[in-house]
Amino acid sequence: MRILKEHSLGLIIDVQEKLFPHMHNSKELEKNLLILSEGLKILDFPLLVTEQYTRGLGFTIPSLSYSLGQTGRLEKKAFSCCDDDGIMNEIRRINKKNVIIAGIESHVCVLQTCIDLMEQGFQPVLVEDCVSSRKPRDKEMALKRLTQEGVLISTYESVLFELARYSGTESFKSISKLIK
Repeated sequence: MRILKEHSLGLIIDVQEKLFPHMHNSKELEKNLLILSEGLKILDFPLLVTEQYTRGLGFTIPSLSYSLGQTGRLEKKAFSCCDDDGIMNEIRRINKKNVIIAGIESHVCVLQTCIDLMEQGFQPVLVEDCVSSRKPRDKEMALKRLTQEGVLISTYESVLFELARYSGTESFKSISKLIK
């Protein structure tokens, strides 16, 4: 299945100040998330951003928040984005089949959201190099389970170029600069 821009939206899950520093490989994860978010902006891509219990975990990390600009944040208390009516209403309003997912933690909110999205008829596309957990083993097990569940697994570079589709365009040139 091709991941087409006209059939897709992005969902960045809970990349928050108090939790993020504890993620395995957090510096690389931050770099990857920034490339993904900038690339999606270049493509004028619909994007939702969630924050889990901001009172306890803080807000989206400053660098990503800056990159996302005016993209609104949706606060949740449920682990799965699908258990929050406001978030699900936004996903349904945007009305795209594929949901490209990045965020933390792989084995909790990301995993539950992906499984629930599949059960509701969406096709999650997990950006593997834009998700993490505190412990590498938790991410590894989440990826195995998500693969078994039928979630598509990709990387930010692959997803961005698949969405761009053609070389030689201004979008392609801008995304190429980000990735280098």
